[in-house]
Formats: sequence, structure tokens, C-alpha cells
Amino acid sequence: MRLRVAEPEDAASIAAAEAETAEIPGLLVGRPGEIPPSAYASKIADLRGHGRYIVAEEDGALAGHAFLDPMELLANAHVFRLTIVVHPGHRGRGVSRAMLGDLLSWAASDGRVAKVELLVRATNEPAIRLYRESGFGEEGRFRQRARQPDGTLLDDISMGWFPPERP
Repeated sequence: MRLRVAEPEDAASIAAAEAETAEIPGLLVGRPGEIPPSAYASKIADLRGHGRYIVAEEDGALAGHAFLDPMELLANAHVFRLTIVVHPGHRGRGVSRAMLGDLLSWAASDGRVAKVELLVRATNEPAIRLYRESGFGEEGRFRQRARQPDGTLLDDISMGWFPPERP
């Protein structure tokens, strides 16, 4: 597996993988095709210099994507939101652990980052376990926050991570 900074040219592959991932209940909030490729290209371009957007590759194909996105207002710009998506066919192979490690290393070395936060479906036990093992703590629960295609409502868990003390 190889990790690299995402390029705008990755947007179509990322959008297709997210649409396929959205077919799996309990992983993403977005529905298949709800976010156009242009939105991914814009996010990749926007995070250059403001955050970090990476992709994982296996055998020349994208296996996942992840990013840290700073909140917009001055009062909370020190908080970066984490998103990780492992593409179908690549789950359970260490892709999320590798991307998370890269992003947390970057966050620990960037003085702008004082907190990383995320939302994870309460039913996504492997992801919750990974986040806990990586130093995230649970901060709260949003009850019935994500509506599934069958109408089921799932809770989201809010988790936070703080970089180690810097000299």
C-alpha cells in the first residue's frame, strides 16, 4: 500500500468509490451519487495548504481516501475534522489504520492543530475500536442522526483526539 497526497485528478475515482461505499448501510451519510466529482476536486484543492487530503493506493487502484479539514471560524480553526473512507474490497486490510496514522502524524507536527474530531456511526464497531486504540476519546452521542435508505435511524458518536504536548 502506498499513501500520497490527493490530486484533483483523483476526484472521479473518489466519487465513484464513495457512491459504492454508500450502498453499504451504516458507513456513510451521503447517498450514492449525492456528491458530484467536482465537489471532491474542490475539497482536494481547498485543503492544499489548509489541511491534508490523502489517498491510499493498492496495485495502482485507490483503496481509500481521508482528510483533515480545519473548521472555518477563527474561534475554532484549531479544530480539524477527520473523514476516512475505505473503498469497497479493501476493508479489513489496514487501509484505515495507515491513513489515520499518516493524518495524526501530520496533525501532531502542524502547530495549527489543537484538536482532531470526528463523527462515526455507533454501529461501526471496527472504526470505533481503531479510533480508541489511536487515542480518541468519546465526547458525545448524536441520537438518531443518520437516516438509512430503509428508514432506520442510527446514532453518531463524536470522538476527539489531542496532539501530544509540543516543546
